[in-house]
Amino acid sequence: MNLTSSLIASGQESEAVEASVNYAMQASGAFTWMWLLIAFPLFGAAFLLLAGRRTDKWGHWLGVAMSLASFATAVVMFFAMIASPDADRSQTLHLWDWIAVGRFEVPIALHLDQLSMTFVLLITGVGSLIHIYAVGYMAEDPARRRFFAYLNLFVAAMLLLVLADSYLVLYFGWEGVGLASYLLISFFQYKPSAAVAGKKAFVVNRVGDIGMSIAIMLMFVTFGSVTFEGVLGNVGMASETANTWIGLMLLLAACGKSAQFPLQSWLLDAMEGPTPVSALIHAATMVTAGVYLIVRSGPIFEAAPTAATAVIVIGAITLMFGAIIGCAKDDIKKVLAGSTMSQIGYMMLAAGLGPIGYVFAIFHLVAHGCFKANMFLGAGSIMHGMNDQVDMRRFGALRFVMVGTFITFSAGWLAIMGIPPFAGFFSKDKIIEAAFMHGWIPGLVAAIGAGITAFYMTRLWTMTFTGKARWTEDNQHPHESPKIMLIPIAILAFLSVSIGFILAYGDAIINWLTPVTGYAEQETVLNHYIIEYGTLAMVIAGAVIAYLQYRRDVPITPPQHVSALTTAARRDLYGDAFNEAVFMRPGQWLTRSLVFLDSRVVDGAVNGVAALAGGLSGRLRRLQTGYVRSYGLWMLIGAVVLLGFLILVRV
Repeated sequence: MNLTSSLIASGQESEAVEASVNYAMQASGAFTWMWLLIAFPLFGAAFLLLAGRRTDKWGHWLGVAMSLASFATAVVMFFAMIASPDADRSQTLHLWDWIAVGRFEVPIALHLDQLSMTFVLLITGVGSLIHIYAVGYMAEDPARRRFFAYLNLFVAAMLLLVLADSYLVLYFGWEGVGLASYLLISFFQYKPSAAVAGKKAFVVNRVGDIGMSIAIMLMFVTFGSVTFEGVLGNVGMASETANTWIGLMLLLAACGKSAQFPLQSWLLDAMEGPTPVSALIHAATMVTAGVYLIVRSGPIFEAAPTAATAVIVIGAITLMFGAIIGCAKDDIKKVLAGSTMSQIGYMMLAAGLGPIGYVFAIFHLVAHGCFKANMFLGAGSIMHGMNDQVDMRRFGALRFVMVGTFITFSAGWLAIMGIPPFAGFFSKDKIIEAAFMHGWIPGLVAAIGAGITAFYMTRLWTMTFTGKARWTEDNQHPHESPKIMLIPIAILAFLSVSIGFILAYGDAIINWLTPVTGYAEQETVLNHYIIEYGTLAMVIAGAVIAYLQYRRDVPITPPQHVSALTTAARRDLYGDAFNEAVFMRPGQWLTRSLVFLDSRVVDGAVNGVAALAGGLSGRLRRLQTGYVRSYGLWMLIGAVVLLGFLILVRV
């Protein structure tokens, strides 16, 4: 820009235009290396898995290097995109032809625009910090090299998901994320709870993936294509019914990956994986995939109001579900898991609002990725210093012995509550305002959810860092984590403070995403300042109530008599019981019935025919005696019978 300005100032307009064009062409040339974003972590995963134990001593550093290389490539792409004219910021890189059967053509191609660029920076940036943190966290684990291979695989699959140029290629990344999550959640597979949690996440996500499969089939039947251009560019040519069914199937897929109602049950159990896995899944990768899918498929939902309303309803239910569950859990990681469920619910609600909410869904997704990773890694730091203790009732007064963790975690706590000027204030409040643009009900649900968020997060913060020390010296000796763990947390804490202001300043996030997602502002049912200050008042009230309730006496054992809501929340609002009663038990009955039908009826009929033929032939075989007189007798009997039959017929 400085070169262009100087040339224009000197009267050399043509040279300025030529310089701008050349600069833009150079910037566009950088996009030809887009495939490296995926290639780096994919190479790291393959090498670490195939090279075996020879890389145990240094394999984790290779995993870190591959993630950082992908992040460095993303930064180069980001600045190249900024340098490009608005019309050239959306780039597609065709790698090779994949499927060409009749009119069904699907290339392997990558698509990078402002929306996918936002996700790429979040995935590689936060993912790299988690990789670095994991070097210290997994230092004593003998399978650390394999763990980093799985982390690299997770990042590569997520990058393929957000860079895909078609729904079918996206589906590959979608399934890759599911595989990597299974491997990471069940990493401590010698623990039955971890093995079960991994299988549960895998099975529940397969339910959602049925929706993705059906949606892709419907796209081909309806549009004759599964590429983004072929589908989203022709939405207006399809009927509202077709768009509605495609939208509902995409929503089912999003519910599985993003742990939204009614497929949310796997998320809390996923805490059985190592804490860096929890941070990666909850902050930068897996749970954001559903939000990306809905926003990327925005034209479909805009053409299908029923499907869009379903997204709003699912988001609203889930944000309340997660918030209520978070209020009753004593496991620090499960409180954060409930929080993730709730915050993703906010994003889904915003995505269902259409152009008035797409930008804010992504804004909150980015902010949440920073402060939630901060808090999960902070929880891991606490576990590291407390001999893997996760029960907050055994914490207390940790602010005195884990000062660095306390300060950084507090930044995330203030950010998720939405206290100005922390990140959540700029992102979540925009969702609440957009919800009020849509109507009273979604607006009130979002505002009440903010108050509950403040309550359970302050409860967590108070039980962990304030009050009396409740740990036992025999089992816990609290101490601060090493620098290799604290530095990534400190960076994320800084982002928890600043990222909201950076993206909101001058409507930066709106201007950045609008060319892809669109943006439309509407009148709210309440004044902007009433919403903002009213939400802040609810947040402060929730925080104060929690602090006053938990700052002194925290019972080590749960009270014998609790409310029905508390009991329900501790049991995850009976999500598992519902799934068992509605899906698992009937599924078992159906399976047993089909097995009975197959073994007794189908196999019985086939085996019965075979037995009849075998038995009959065995009896007929006895007639083959080899004696001529026997054969003569049977011939005589046959002749007599035949003669008698003819006489009877004639009579």
